[in-house]
Formats: sequence, structure tokens, C-alpha cells
Amino acid sequence: MSANLYQDHLTTRKNQEAQAVQLLVELNTLANKGVNVLFFGNRIALNLVDIIAHHDKNALNIADTLAFATALNDQNLSHTTVDLGQALKAGKQADSFTSGDEVPATDVVLYGFGRIGRILARLLMSRPASDKGLQLKAIVVRPAGEADALLKDLEKRASLLERDSVHGWFDGSVVVDKANSGIIANGRFIKVIYASDPSEIDYTSYGIDNALIIDNTGKWKDEAGLGKHLQSKGAKKVLLTAPASGDIKNIVYNVNDDTIGSDTIVSAASCTTNAITPTLKLLNDKYGIENGHMETIHAFTNDQNLVDNHHKAERRGRAATLNMVMTSTGAAKAVSKAIPELKGKLSGSSVRVPTPNVSLAILNLNFKNPVNSSDELNAFIKEASQSEQWQAQIAYSDSDEAVSTDFVGCEKVAIWDAKSTLAQDNRAVMYLWYDNEMGYSTQVLRVAETMAKNA
Repeated sequence: MSANLYQDHLTTRKNQEAQAVQLLVELNTLANKGVNVLFFGNRIALNLVDIIAHHDKNALNIADTLAFATALNDQNLSHTTVDLGQALKAGKQADSFTSGDEVPATDVVLYGFGRIGRILARLLMSRPASDKGLQLKAIVVRPAGEADALLKDLEKRASLLERDSVHGWFDGSVVVDKANSGIIANGRFIKVIYASDPSEIDYTSYGIDNALIIDNTGKWKDEAGLGKHLQSKGAKKVLLTAPASGDIKNIVYNVNDDTIGSDTIVSAASCTTNAITPTLKLLNDKYGIENGHMETIHAFTNDQNLVDNHHKAERRGRAATLNMVMTSTGAAKAVSKAIPELKGKLSGSSVRVPTPNVSLAILNLNFKNPVNSSDELNAFIKEASQSEQWQAQIAYSDSDEAVSTDFVGCEKVAIWDAKSTLAQDNRAVMYLWYDNEMGYSTQVLRVAETMAKNA
């Protein structure tokens, strides 16, 4: 290796870092104006390594992005979304973007603070500080007892947010505010409310009003149960992070979120439904789905037992970390709530496996129109995954070495495994990876933002 080659790469990196520092300033200014900045559908973390990695991956020059972001700030844009990657790729000019309507600040309450609740909190706290959009004001958990027990519980809640065995350390600071019974995460105060039932809570007494309640407990799934939240003073809308029953809409963002309207109770469906529905819509629109079967190889969940013990559901009582557990899933059936023309065409089943996160959906489908080959199908999905419409939901992987842990933390709702695609004539078998925690939670927040805008 020549000394010049090493020095050339080092000099390039130094220049990238210097430009990235300037870009950070421009991006932060845009964020403060309410401009939602994306890079090929991804939110850009405000750190040097992430910015440089995004540019290297997409073979773009940071200097070009810096010039474009500076020009956007000169336009004095506000309350809009700009995908810098797509804009540069398409050769757009900064003056082609216009400001949008002001996004109202919406108080958000996480009712429950389990796996999904904490991931939602992490995602919200990873955004630049802003008094616009979704504002996480409180979490609601079960009563913990007397004063000493409450303090200990508060510390444990903060610790679980800060440390995660799957997703690692929280990206930022988490501080316990003992005096005010809350948690300060990245400079945002989150009140911890202890209650056994929504009817006990007066949110307005905590300075919270017209709030969107995100119920991630799974305790209530029908209108009668979820309606309890709307009886709380200061609550306005409810979003369930599980499939709902009855007439409550099950929403998969970018597929049927246009049907939310003024509904006060909405479901964000399940992680598996969100993982397969966008791809199923693409496939149905292109080839027409006659029928098929969906199998999910799913990470174990808190609903299962750690060791063999009694469980009301069949097989789920057996040790989750030792067994592959066959069980049921309503994901295939739930797809029809988002894509009505697929009603009755899909069956589904599930196998829970001894991994804590990242699952795999296998689609075995028969089409009306011929697919011809795996290469044709892969090319179609790859193009869709790079489009502005689908880039935020669908990722594309063609690696021979891809395994489940590669996708921990992926905010895309599904990752198409091109190396596993099997297609011939009118039939195909396709594999979709998905982080059933992070990818799903990202979709939940998109539905929440839509509900807030429809207030």
C-alpha cells in the first residue's frame, strides 16, 4: 500500500467531515422551521458519521447536499418535507419546493411502556427538538405503590428506556426527574402517570390537552374498551398498536391511510400486517394475486413463557428460548382491511423462533399474470424500493450473506431478500425480513402524524 493512497483517502474523509459539520447547521435550521428532511426516505440523524455514510452509500457528494440545503434555507421554507437524496438525484432546484401548511403541535401520551412504547419514545426523542408536530408529554403505567416504590419504578422505567438488550443504548441522555415524577430524554420532559384505568386520569391537570393516546398495552382492542381513553379529560384521539376488532379501521401507512379521516379511534394493525401489505399491494397492482399463503417466522414475544408453564393459548406455554412454536396469525386476514380486493385470497400461519427480534415473512403466491422469472420480479421490487412512493417502507437486499441480525434497528417496514426469490410462470415464493419492533413503530408514528393532521 502506498503512503499516497492512504493519505488521499484520509484527506477525503477530513474534507467530508468539515462539510458535514456545515451541513449539520443547515439541517438543524431547516428542522427548526418545520422542514422534514429525508434522504432517500430515511430520516437523517444529526451526526457526522450518519451523514457521511448516507452519502457514501448513495455515491453523492456532501458538498452538493450542503449547497442544496443552504439554498433551501435561503428560500425560507417551512412546514414541508424535502427528500434531499431524491432531489439531488432528479436534479431539482431549491426554488421548486414551497412551504406547506403549519403542522399543529399535538400532545402525545404513550399508554403503556413495553417494547413498542419504548421504541416509540426512542424514535420521537431522536428527532431534532421542535415545538411542532408530535410532542411526547407523558407515559401511563400501572400503579407502583408507595413513595419509595414509585421512585424505584421511575428509575427502572428510565433505565429500560436508556438500555436495551436488542437495540443498544439510547442515543442521547436520559435523566430521572424525581421531584416532578418524570423522565427528561434529550431535553424533553415526559411525565410518568400511574393509573389502573383511563377513567382515572385528568390529562389537563398535567398541562396536556387534545392529546393523541397511543395505546400499546393490547389490553383493549374494541371500540368499547378503547373508548375509555376518550372519557379521560384532555384526550382527543386513540391509536392502537395492535389489530383492532369490529369496525375500527386497521391502517397500514401508504396503503390505506387516506381512509382515516376524522376517526377518533384507529388501529395501526400488526407488525406482520405492516410488513407484508405494501409489497402485496405492489404485487397485486402489477400481477394480480389469485391466492396464496403467508408464513411468518417470527421472533418470540413477551406473550410467550420463558420456561414451560401454563398458558391459555396452545403451545405458547412452552419455553420461548428453546423451541420453535407453531401458532396462529391474523396478519393475512388483516391485509384485506387495507386491500379489500384480497379478501378471502390469503391464508396465514406463524412459527415463533428463539430470537428476540427481526422476523421473516414468506409469501407463496399465485398470480393472474405471468411473472416469468425471479430476475424480473426482483427488478420490479428494486425499482419500487428506490421510488419516492415506497422508499420509506420497502428496502432491497441482494446480499449472499444477509441474516436476521443485519436488520436490527431497520426503520423500513420490510426488506426484500432478492437472493431467495423463486418465480416461474404464474407462481412465486418471496422472502421479506422485518424488524418487528423498529419497523412497525416507525409505521405507527406515520399513522399518528396523519391523525394529528386530520384533527
